[in-house]
Amino acid sequence: MPHTAHSTCRQRLSRWALLVLALVVLFGGVSASASDSQQLIALINQYRESPRSCAGQSTEVAGPLLADERLARVQLAPSVQLQDALQQVGYQPATARVLTLSGPSELDAAFQALKQRYCAMLLDVQYSEIGVQRTANTWQVILARPLLPAGMPDWQAAGQEILQLVNAARGKPQRCGAQALEPAAPLRWSEQLGQSALAHSRDMATHNYFSHRARDGSQAGTRAMLDGYDWQLIGENIAAGQGSAKQTVAGWLASPSHCFNIMNPGFTEMGAAYAVNPQSDAAIYWTQVFGTPH
Repeated sequence: MPHTAHSTCRQRLSRWALLVLALVVLFGGVSASASDSQQLIALINQYRESPRSCAGQSTEVAGPLLADERLARVQLAPSVQLQDALQQVGYQPATARVLTLSGPSELDAAFQALKQRYCAMLLDVQYSEIGVQRTANTWQVILARPLLPAGMPDWQAAGQEILQLVNAARGKPQRCGAQALEPAAPLRWSEQLGQSALAHSRDMATHNYFSHRARDGSQAGTRAMLDGYDWQLIGENIAAGQGSAKQTVAGWLASPSHCFNIMNPGFTEMGAAYAVNPQSDAAIYWTQVFGTPH
């Protein structure tokens, strides 16, 4: 039964927080590489998607970060505030952090240095997007969450958009991590699965947590059955912080475990929904439930 953790501040723009962290490690030099930036994002997402221990405490699985090229173009200087630099590239943040790493010439060394010292930030569910810039031996990592757009569609319309985007993805070959997957048949909308997705999104938003396991200990299969869905196969994707259905699905497709759920030919139906709580860590929470009925 597929149950992938697959996902994912209180700071809003009026409470902007800027934290520039500098880490100096003595390693050799290498030229800048877009490939290195992409690989570092992939390593960070793998790190976020497995249960971890950070500073001696266990952490919840966080959702994947979606790469945003604007964040990779941010130019910072001692006289430039992060908020101003983000606005210059057209990015309106709800919250953001910068990690500046100087020294490592190798990708793995940079990643190890980042996660050893800044695990809490890398695993923080409030961030949904990332940009990485490398110049010689200096790595700039920006973690951010954009402001929610005004006039978002209601959850039913957003769920239908997710269905359309997912079926478009299933209609052609996809690469989920290292595995190439064949096209799959389109999914049908299930109102019961939509209601189950809505209830879980609302619970996460209301009670400020991000997990497949609800506060009562239930998982997607139990919740779907309680909503009257008699299933033979069930799965779930969750996400947090994304401001649109398009961003949410793009993040899932960029994550191997979420992508496998989307492309699973065994599923025939789905439902999806979001819920918002501006006072929660991620502000918006998305749930997609896949199923195949008996």
